[in-house]
Amino acid sequence: MRVVFARPRLVQALLNLWPPFWGAGIRIETLSPDYSYCRVGLVLRWWNKNANRTQYGGSLFSMTDPVYSMMLMAVLGSDYHIWDRAARITFLKPGRGRVLAEIRLSHDRIDEIRCATDGGDKYFPHFRINIVDEHGELVAEVDRTLYVRKKRAFSMKSKTLSKNS
Repeated sequence: MRVVFARPRLVQALLNLWPPFWGAGIRIETLSPDYSYCRVGLVLRWWNKNANRTQYGGSLFSMTDPVYSMMLMAVLGSDYHIWDRAARITFLKPGRGRVLAEIRLSHDRIDEIRCATDGGDKYFPHFRINIVDEHGELVAEVDRTLYVRKKRAFSMKSKTLSKNS
């Protein structure tokens, strides 16, 4: 997995081919080499319209789904378990054309997560993502909570002790 994350352009290309993104018309437009920034776009097409002929809410929600988890996996590495724990979307106005989500992961936030999980504790960082239209007007707010935990060190001694217990 680390080999894939060493190549952000490959990750971007793979996510753009991922069926849930590809099928909904979602595209990773920009992914920074250090995984601190990602811009996700969605263009209104005939196949992703809802009954009101605006952006389908599921597509708006899907725009943000794996992004923070993927960014943290790339930054923190394979020593961590990282999953989505909870998510909620608030629709504020109809998306009538192209919409964007800009997702940022600051160095301070990464340090906060490392600090909170250093002893093996679970941590549930919360992130808010704004989805805006072409005019910069807010279409939806997505709140995501992740589960992050540092993996336990594995040793032969601990494996032997658990077998004998």
